[in-house]
Amino acid sequence: MLSFIEAYQKELEQEAVQTRKMLAIVPADKMDWQPHPKSMTIKALATHLAEIPIMITIAIKQDKWDFAGSPYNPADYSTATALVARFDECLSEAQEALANASDDILQKEWVMCDGDVIYGEFEKWEAIRHAFGQNAHHRAQLGVFLRLLDIPIPGPYGPSADEMQAAYA
Repeated sequence: MLSFIEAYQKELEQEAVQTRKMLAIVPADKMDWQPHPKSMTIKALATHLAEIPIMITIAIKQDKWDFAGSPYNPADYSTATALVARFDECLSEAQEALANASDDILQKEWVMCDGDVIYGEFEKWEAIRHAFGQNAHHRAQLGVFLRLLDIPIPGPYGPSADEMQAAYA
């Protein structure tokens, strides 16, 4: 039977394949595009997606992520190659953190805050699950952005409509 940590490692690796595929097709000439003024730009969204594994690393290694003391400052990546490289870097750190963790830490409290402003109070296992949820959410959001630009997208858990169309063309 797998430990929870081992299950997280397996899920992280499986989801990474899909996330890498999406980041690899982000068009450099559309980085400033956004579907609505209230939406992120593709660059901001793709960068956030590439850096989501940071949350797993911090959830395992620290008891809180306080943006007041450790602000999240996303880097500036202007190509798909740079986004994938950043994702692989963040992924590697998360994989290492998981490899050095054990299930006994998972019920420890973890807080995401900005000084006195609390964004969330979780047990560490919940923070890790939250990171997986964020990955799926933002990867799907990026898929919609790319679809709106008529860029064929890969299917995460089976062929996408674009892949099906290509198979029968």
